[in-house]
Amino acid sequence: MRQFKKRSVALLAGALTIAQLAGGISVPAAEAAGTKVSAAAAVKISQVTMAAGVTAALEDVNIWSQSGGNLLAYTLKITNNSSSTVNLQRYFSRVVTPGGSIIPGNPVTADATKKKIAAKNSMSITYYVNIGQTKSLSGMKISMYVWDTKSKGYLKHTGSFAIPAAYSTTVELGKSLSTKMNDIPVAASADSLQLYKYGGKVYAKVGINITNKGSKVLGDPGYSAYLVTASGTSFELALSSSQTGYKIQPQEKRTIFYLTEIPAYLNTTNMKLQFTQKDETLKLELPGSSYKLPAASTPNLVVASGAVKKMVVNSNTVDTKLTGAAVYAEDDKAIWSFQLQLKNTGNKAVTLPAYELSVKSAKGTAFPVNAKGLSGLTLKPLETKVVPLTAEIPLQVEQSSLQLQMIEAVTTSAGTDTGGTGAGEAAGETSAKLVFPVAYFTIPYTLRADVRSGQEYGTTNQYGTFSYSLQSLQRYPWKDDDIVLAKVRITNNQSVNLNIPDLKGALKLDTDNLAATTDLLMDKESSVLAPGQYADISLLTKIPYTDEFDNVRVNLSVKSETESIPFLDFSTTSFISAVSQLKRGDSYTIVGKGKNAAVQENKTTVYEGSNFNILYTEVVMSSAEKRQSKMARLLAYFKTADGQFYEAKVNQSDNLATPGGKQLITLWAKLPKTVATSDVSAYLGSGVTGSKLTESGEQPTGFINVASLPLTPQAVIPAANLQKVVLYPYTLNVLSSDGSHVEASDTVNLNITYNLTRENSYDAGESEHKLVLRITDPFGQSQDKVLAIGTELTEGSNHTYSLSFTKNLYRQITGGSYKLTVFDEFQGERQELGSQVFTMRFEPLPKPADEEKEKVTEK
Repeated sequence: MRQFKKRSVALLAGALTIAQLAGGISVPAAEAAGTKVSAAAAVKISQVTMAAGVTAALEDVNIWSQSGGNLLAYTLKITNNSSSTVNLQRYFSRVVTPGGSIIPGNPVTADATKKKIAAKNSMSITYYVNIGQTKSLSGMKISMYVWDTKSKGYLKHTGSFAIPAAYSTTVELGKSLSTKMNDIPVAASADSLQLYKYGGKVYAKVGINITNKGSKVLGDPGYSAYLVTASGTSFELALSSSQTGYKIQPQEKRTIFYLTEIPAYLNTTNMKLQFTQKDETLKLELPGSSYKLPAASTPNLVVASGAVKKMVVNSNTVDTKLTGAAVYAEDDKAIWSFQLQLKNTGNKAVTLPAYELSVKSAKGTAFPVNAKGLSGLTLKPLETKVVPLTAEIPLQVEQSSLQLQMIEAVTTSAGTDTGGTGAGEAAGETSAKLVFPVAYFTIPYTLRADVRSGQEYGTTNQYGTFSYSLQSLQRYPWKDDDIVLAKVRITNNQSVNLNIPDLKGALKLDTDNLAATTDLLMDKESSVLAPGQYADISLLTKIPYTDEFDNVRVNLSVKSETESIPFLDFSTTSFISAVSQLKRGDSYTIVGKGKNAAVQENKTTVYEGSNFNILYTEVVMSSAEKRQSKMARLLAYFKTADGQFYEAKVNQSDNLATPGGKQLITLWAKLPKTVATSDVSAYLGSGVTGSKLTESGEQPTGFINVASLPLTPQAVIPAANLQKVVLYPYTLNVLSSDGSHVEASDTVNLNITYNLTRENSYDAGESEHKLVLRITDPFGQSQDKVLAIGTELTEGSNHTYSLSFTKNLYRQITGGSYKLTVFDEFQGERQELGSQVFTMRFEPLPKPADEEKEKVTEK
């Protein structure tokens, strides 16, 4: 069977109406292919008595043209009013043509098994005959016979049904046919014949009204439908894809539409809609009911800007409206974006057929539209959805007169023009596509305005209704490049939750499309927004620091492996927002789920070197979380008064921060000796790796939420003693120092008694500082010793550290003083923390007299 056949005849849900007598008077029910029907008649045909108590009545008769001879189908109702069973094999019918041919009638396959009629019952049987080239019922009659052994040829003629001259096989325009479909009573009437021109072709759309008069849902029986001209040429019809699988509820009235392509030259006067059903066993297509169609009309499919187009899809009305059209120029193209809003106004879910969309210019040129989200879209009752659409139109095309074409694509068999031949012998099983216009939406020509920073704009897409604003557009350094960051805020304006899909972002600077290098960051916890809530989305990319640009395009789309689904797209020429400037002594605030913290300067100093200086800053990050959490990884650049930037190396603890806990973070960079450090600030931000915040051990690829914190460099003033030397997180207190020298010895011994305490208020990374002890001897010569805290110097009280120095010069020491100086060494550069002078204890050797005295004493 041809591909479309079952779909195209969903109208006659189970009933083969063989014919009707024009005028509207009911005649008895007939059975054809196993289903019961009733027809209308203007002229009564008398019944024929077959035997005592047994009568036959003609219910329906019709002709369907076939290439191998036209088929006549007729239905007889046999009524048994006797008291015994009647054997139908005793009764026969013959068709007598106007030319005198007598042709026996054969039952259709569904009625071939009907053999007997019980007493007081009736039965309808459909027969068919091949009447050759006869096309009219005029002069046709059906003769009835009964088996009789006494009659010549054993057949006794009992009467005939002469087809009246006034008999019509077609329901007249304005009349309704009462019939049964799937044993459900219905009323059917012709509705419309509409002609459409599209793509150089002409299409016909045929409508028929069906009212379900029964108490059950009416479904699809699988019949074929044809558009037949006055001369008998027929064109096979395909059911509109918007009505495939339709159901007609009890007492519901619906209009069913069929489509076909016809020649442009075709005379459409006095056309009719013809239904048939194929007898698969006989390989014949049997005629069904037909309806005279009204004069053809050409509907206006143009939908005014902002107007609603009502479309019927599977008995539900879908209000369709083109909204939110905007355009901007890019290179030699106009980039259009608009949305198709669809609302199911019915009480049942509906799935849209495969519509094809394109943008048509005033000269008829069509341009493709990206609308993958439309085909197969399902709408619940009263549900509204918005489908985003995009198109690229050459700028040379007039943009103010464009239309969005909605086309319905219907698959049917090839060669629908049967040329008066039987559809059962129509050419081939191949398929063709009917491309049928549904609506032409006028596209409003509105140049998309640039988004201004800080202003709020509203929009609607398939995910919901929300407002958006450009919070900031920043540019700041990153190694030998610059980072460009756009921060967008999405606010839910609905009364229900807004579900933000998994997004990807793209920034375009002037004509430079940086989609491949744009990272998008959004807190995953913000993907579902309650009414009134907002989510911040950051898009960042990198450009050479020498590049300049005037226009920024921000594009958000839904992540998909097969297509690009737009979410939000806008352009801006807003000036670059200045990085947030904090006041001296203020805190830099970090906001984010599990990352909330405040950062404050603790100390800034400069380590003076011979070739360069080291700018060194300590900041304290205080967690504002109520649980242990991973703090943001801090990144920084130092900015000098003349606008130069120096990347800071950061040392930060990898430990989880306790609730309210503090981390000491060090930042440092080497600066040329010529750079002034009196007016310097730190560009602080949270490190990111790709599209997420940097975790411990990861290499950052950028940073966000940048703010400038003015620093206050302070010189370290050495203490006048060593009673409180601070090298964070340690404090060294030298209690005493005993330096001793034995006369004539070349060695000085030193014993230092100290307390070493550790400050545990802060969690810090591994210290990069070294504690250097310098001993200046009585001759003014110095020796340095790096003291390893934790091994050579241990935490606690009253510890002693001992060391000795040896020089030949020390043989001359007879007393004097020595000096202890403590330095903080960082990256090879030192700062003096404090110093203190101590007296050298001299131990002379014993004299000889004294030695004899000592010996006597010992004795």
